[in-house]
Amino acid sequence: MSAGRNVEQQIALQQRPPSLAMPSMAQRPRHEPGFLPMHGGFRDRFVTTPEAKYCCESCGLVLCNPRQTECGHRFCESCITDLLSKPNPVCPADVEPLFEDKIFRDVCCYREIMALKVYCRSEKNGCKEQMSLQQVMDHLEVCPYFEVPCPLGKCKEKMMRKDMSEHLSRKCKHREITCEFCNHKMALTELQKHKDTVCPAFPVACPNQCSFSSILRSELSIHQHDCPKAQVTCSFIRYGCSFKGLNQEMREHESSFASEHLRMMVVRNTTLEAKVEDVKSELMERYKVLPSLSSRLAEVETQNEEMREKIRQLEQKVVSVQMLMSTHSEKMLEVEMELRELRPLRVMREEVEALRGSVESMRSIVASLDSGRVGSSSGSHTLGSLEQQLTRHDDMMSVHDIRLAEMDLKLQVLETASFNGTLIWKIRDYKRRKQEAVVSKNLSLYSQPFYTGYFGYKMCARVYLNGDGMGKGTHLSLFFVVMRGEYDALLPWPFKQKVTLMLMDQGPARKHLGDAFKPDPNSSSFRRPTVEMNIASGCPLFVAQTVLENGTYIKDDSIFIKVTVDTSDLPDP
Repeated sequence: MSAGRNVEQQIALQQRPPSLAMPSMAQRPRHEPGFLPMHGGFRDRFVTTPEAKYCCESCGLVLCNPRQTECGHRFCESCITDLLSKPNPVCPADVEPLFEDKIFRDVCCYREIMALKVYCRSEKNGCKEQMSLQQVMDHLEVCPYFEVPCPLGKCKEKMMRKDMSEHLSRKCKHREITCEFCNHKMALTELQKHKDTVCPAFPVACPNQCSFSSILRSELSIHQHDCPKAQVTCSFIRYGCSFKGLNQEMREHESSFASEHLRMMVVRNTTLEAKVEDVKSELMERYKVLPSLSSRLAEVETQNEEMREKIRQLEQKVVSVQMLMSTHSEKMLEVEMELRELRPLRVMREEVEALRGSVESMRSIVASLDSGRVGSSSGSHTLGSLEQQLTRHDDMMSVHDIRLAEMDLKLQVLETASFNGTLIWKIRDYKRRKQEAVVSKNLSLYSQPFYTGYFGYKMCARVYLNGDGMGKGTHLSLFFVVMRGEYDALLPWPFKQKVTLMLMDQGPARKHLGDAFKPDPNSSSFRRPTVEMNIASGCPLFVAQTVLENGTYIKDDSIFIKVTVDTSDLPDP
């Protein structure tokens, strides 16, 4: 072993220049902490006085990690670091200036010093061994005279290695020991407390100072019960006996007061019987009113059940209203925007009314002229002009009526449309519409349009109440339709959003029937529409008519169909 790994731990160097770097781990030996001096050179006692070339020019001790200057003098690593930390450092041997980059590690001197013979560092304790400085730590690891701390941790004492076994077996206050009473192992410092407080096999004296002078602590509670000098209370205390005394006196008391104890029991029993009779009478009185209470309780339970049903219905209505309000909150804002655009509708209606007024006034003038016409040419000319104006006004009013009807229709669509990708479609007169489908009068119904957003896809639902294709006559068929919208040019195609079709259960169980599908990108049903609407796509066997008509899906001759389009990953146009 030799010096090296712990230099950074033992020598406080604020900054070590590259030229003063320690040997690499492959070049320098390893030593335990404590081998290298904290500062300066080695203070070991050498067998032969070291030559002057092995001594530091600063501290005069044998060099520790020797460094050589440009002027040829050697210093310990810590000593040269101290010199270099001063302003304008100079060599103390010849006053030559010192430069960090011209100071180098003297490997040859280092090896020669580590080979010098020294006495064991435990020489003062009696060790006579000699070894090279390189071997000091290897020797100290086995030296019997080297002082080591107690391995038990709590003990702070140090002793020579050869005395360790005796210390652990006889002297250490924290050595493990076995209780001679219960064989429990513990530290010596805890033994006395263990005996005095918790040892179950430790002999203790009876607290009543009876003839038993030594009792195991674990058996003390049992002894207390039978101890002749223990203070006890008569077992008939609940019946009125107040005698207290020693265990040995209690036996005499029980034998001599047996008749008195029996009398107390009789009195107590008589009192209990009277109380039992009173309780019986009270129970009989209460039993008489029990039938009326039972009937009243049954009525109350019936009322409670009715109230619970009403509360459930109210809760369902509240939830439905909340869902409806949440669903239409965005829609209301968008409708308001649309209504702002439809402000000309009111102006147009006013214009129509004005035109109608002017037309009526012209008709009145024409009528008066017809009645008072005398055949003059000027009157004929005026009448022809008025008739032309009247015709022109009629044409303008017809155009306005058409535009007004279109805008009314558009407003109705906006008022019922959904702009969050969800459609709730109420189909009234189910029986009549189903019969029309059976007789092929009206095979299918279309819902109002709904949208994935104000500028999103336009869609609707299509239902065959008597079924279509494979489901005809046995099922309700439900389909999803992509319609041509005003903003299709800004949307990604084909349509790829997940679609969920659902028949709503109107009963308290809310067992809705549903199916979902991802659009086929190769299907023409989901490409950009070139006509008013694409071919419908959905479920011909959506729900059997027996399930639909025998469950709680029809109420007040109406059914509800819900269509949901996933808009979570839909990009803004």
